[in-house]
Amino acid sequence: MNIFVARLNYATKEEDLRATFEAFGEVSSAKIIMDRETNRSKGFGFVEMADDEAGEIAIQNLNDTELDGRTIVVKKAEPRENNRSNNRYNRENSWNNDRY
Repeated sequence: MNIFVARLNYATKEEDLRATFEAFGEVSSAKIIMDRETNRSKGFGFVEMADDEAGEIAIQNLNDTELDGRTIVVKKAEPRENNRSNNRYNRENSWNNDRY
């Protein structure tokens, strides 16, 4: 299960994120998204858990809890393809509507 984690403290490390989720089951990967220009955390990341049931339990137990002084948001990640196609459609639609 792929899990989205938002509102992370900019100082939170991937190891800390992994350790937080390992309390609920096997973590396949933990990734904090970094800004390319500043190399600073963007304040969100993704955790991949091997077992969907463990992922659901982690979401239920960690959403709206504190990690490194910040209240985090934890939810099931949406597939990336859906986000991209929806965003492209919205941009194209907005552009076309502005022209006519």
